[in-house]
Amino acid sequence: MTSLGSPASADATVEAPRQGARPVSVPGILFFIIADIAIFGAFFVAFMIERRGQLELFDVSSRSLNIGLGLLNTLILMTSGMFVAFAVNAARRAQVGQARRWLLLAMLVGAGFGVTKLTEYFDKFSHGISMLTNDFFMFYFVLTGAHFIHFVAGMIILATLWFRAAREPVHDGPLFEWIEAGALYWHMVDLLWIVIFPMLYLVGAQ
Repeated sequence: MTSLGSPASADATVEAPRQGARPVSVPGILFFIIADIAIFGAFFVAFMIERRGQLELFDVSSRSLNIGLGLLNTLILMTSGMFVAFAVNAARRAQVGQARRWLLLAMLVGAGFGVTKLTEYFDKFSHGISMLTNDFFMFYFVLTGAHFIHFVAGMIILATLWFRAAREPVHDGPLFEWIEAGALYWHMVDLLWIVIFPMLYLVGAQ
């Protein structure tokens, strides 16, 4: 009888039964995601209120952002999120090798977001633009900076799951629940950017 807990059986396809109460990892991350989105939501509302009072300033400042890089980052995160979803599906089927490969691809693609975002920051700073420049850029750096911190945390989570998947069974036990929780967190990072991108880059860009 082959042991599914061993990496030797990496790509055996098995639907493993998981019964009983769901471990705290998934409900815990769901609570965190809801709270986090609520906090970001408050900043989104504050941004729109301030924009109404300084419409011309916000529109002119928005036009200085690189829409191409913002769109590229959107595609990067969406692609990375798709790979994470594939990793969850592979883990569910006890395909250890596939799960790890999808996680690795998600990280490699996701790293492009970090490079692009840091390039944007460098460009702004090299032109003397900071969060003290005006209210638009205060929101720009706060929102994208907070999102970048979440992105870095997500990359660390994916790397941790990738390492653990080489040593623990992915289809049964706590690791699968952590993979699900990590995927939910990464999708939150995607979702936040999907809101941030049009709000900062597209609204007022015409």
